[in-house]
Amino acid sequence: PRKNLRLFSMQKKVQQVSVLSAGIALILLLSIIHIRFDFTTDGRYTLTQPTQKVLASVVEPVRVDVFLTGELPADYKKLSLATEALLQEFATRAPLQVQFKELPLKSTDSADSYLLDSLVRLGVVFERSTETEGTTICPSAVVYNGKAAPVAIDLRSAKKVFKAYNIVTDVPQEDVEATRNAAEALLEYKFINAIDKVTRTYVPTIAYAVGNGEPIDLTVNDLGESLRNNYRLGVFDLKKGFPNPQQIDALLIVKPTQAFTEEDKLKLDQYLMGGGKLIWCIDRLYAELDSLMRSNADFVAFDRNLNLDDVLFKYGVRINTDLVLDLNCSKVPIVVGYNPDRSPIMQRMPWPYYPFAMAQNSPITKNVDRVLTLFPSSIDTVKATGIKKTVLLASDTNSRIIGSPAMVKLNTIETESDFGLFNKSAVPIAVLLEGSFNSLYANTITQAQRDTILKQTGQEFKKSGKPSQQIVIADADVVTNAVSKTTGPLPMGMLAMENYTFANKDFFLNSVDYLIGKNQLYVARNKEVTLRLLDKEKIEQQKTSVQLLAVGLPISLVVLLGFVLQYFRKRTYGSK
Repeated sequence: PRKNLRLFSMQKKVQQVSVLSAGIALILLLSIIHIRFDFTTDGRYTLTQPTQKVLASVVEPVRVDVFLTGELPADYKKLSLATEALLQEFATRAPLQVQFKELPLKSTDSADSYLLDSLVRLGVVFERSTETEGTTICPSAVVYNGKAAPVAIDLRSAKKVFKAYNIVTDVPQEDVEATRNAAEALLEYKFINAIDKVTRTYVPTIAYAVGNGEPIDLTVNDLGESLRNNYRLGVFDLKKGFPNPQQIDALLIVKPTQAFTEEDKLKLDQYLMGGGKLIWCIDRLYAELDSLMRSNADFVAFDRNLNLDDVLFKYGVRINTDLVLDLNCSKVPIVVGYNPDRSPIMQRMPWPYYPFAMAQNSPITKNVDRVLTLFPSSIDTVKATGIKKTVLLASDTNSRIIGSPAMVKLNTIETESDFGLFNKSAVPIAVLLEGSFNSLYANTITQAQRDTILKQTGQEFKKSGKPSQQIVIADADVVTNAVSKTTGPLPMGMLAMENYTFANKDFFLNSVDYLIGKNQLYVARNKEVTLRLLDKEKIEQQKTSVQLLAVGLPISLVVLLGFVLQYFRKRTYGSK
């Protein structure tokens, strides 16, 4: 019996060693072979096909420095962990070198100061912590590749989510959890877009059209700087030649003030027929806040007569001669009285002529915050064979349309009954057009015009075009910027004294990426991460039972398991 007991004990030890060895071997195998199963309903851990395609094409190592680390508030800590998990997944598919770096924000060393200045010039952002006074957070990352300029990433969401509020009487309060959740949903798009930019072999060319009174001053400073970082940017004089779609990937028409001639429109028409992409940023009416401030009196917004109605109508849209107002709007400084010394008393008042355009459900505007507009007009879509029309931006739910000639007033709401005039919603302000467009001049082209086209482009006149896209925005100020007398050009989507940057730049850059991007990375932008919050009221009511279930039950199970194992051990090895 004693011999049999020793043999049994030896067999048990062999079994334990075998199980332990198999477990270690399995762990080592799983550390080499990457396997991940995504059981979430929203597919938050599954990379989109375009993302996988770009990662598979990366040959040379890409370095990613993430600065969202260290002591962080709970919401940012969650975002940091999500960033780390995503980049680990990226690193299994491409040669990525990921580093989480804590910046020397409190250092006075000159080398550290130079580092921080260089990061700021790249576009790295910093934010004061609202939980710990005196603490600065850097919710940014930078993607490097030796052959291309580094790309900075703002890890925060471009869409700030607010709790439900009354737009007339309440001050909006941010829903921080929902905002960070929106940021988490955009991580894949932001990182793969940056990786694509630093590894691509072809850099698209964008041209800024001039010749019809388009601004070339500091009001387009941010537009130029934003594009110059990611594309080849040039200026094209429409009066001097035909734009070549083989050389210019996208053509911008921003805030023209002079009428287009038939020759101008013919050039744009043939550029589009050749597969070129157009972004129209048009102010149909002349309406500027400066006019109101200078005269301190109401003024009439009038038609600029740009002579674009026929060509845009042919492509599928009509910019109306009206102004769109909405109660969900920005504020402007207005003189509400005077001090005893006759100095003005300024107060920022909501002004419906500056309505917030709400992003619609489209690949371009998915997860994009409100866009600031200044005196926008409405857009109607009209019949155009084979053209798909998608509304990108529209007014909110308390809108009003005033036709031309439109009287612009400081006090748009004088009585309670005036609120009833704001009875429209979702008035289109920006529209995407996609398809094979037909030429406006298909039935009116003259022989002289045909000869001119052939001579200057080497191509015959085209009655219909290759599949192409264009975006029509009925407010050019969406892509221009204000200029401060003290600080110079402001970012796109910011007003003086507003202290908030709206999502104008995100909308504009997304539009450009959508038109000329080759890898359809916008698919990653459409991802949604569902925010599943606990019922705080229910938790408070059931606090004791939840604590017992979460803490007491596991401890009880461990103790019970210990007694069971001890019982069987005594039964197996105890003396008979």
